[in-house]
Amino acid sequence: MKNTLSILTVLALAAAANAGCGKTATIEGKLASFDAEKKVLVVTDKAGKDSSITLTPETKGADSVKDLVGKAVKVEASVHEKTKALAVEAGAAAPAEEPKKEKKKKKAA
Repeated sequence: MKNTLSILTVLALAAAANAGCGKTATIEGKLASFDAEKKVLVVTDKAGKDSSITLTPETKGADSVKDLVGKAVKVEASVHEKTKALAVEAGAAAPAEEPKKEKKKKKAA
């Protein structure tokens, strides 16, 4: 009986230690839409792929999401639950392309 209890205790502690590993994934792109009623936002990444992400009460920056529609955003989500956002923030705007300068050719003398 003591061995069984010891084994169960060790298994319970091991399961609790692995429950929240803390690994996150970052999704960067344009906030295509936000459904305030369902708390779901759709982010379109640079490759054109849409990702639906649900906001939770613990999501940091969730109260300012409605102002970010159509703008660049960075969403941090758990690796294990990529559909639930941990944090949402405004992303860096894409750098404007500078016109290329043409090199002048030197004439041979």
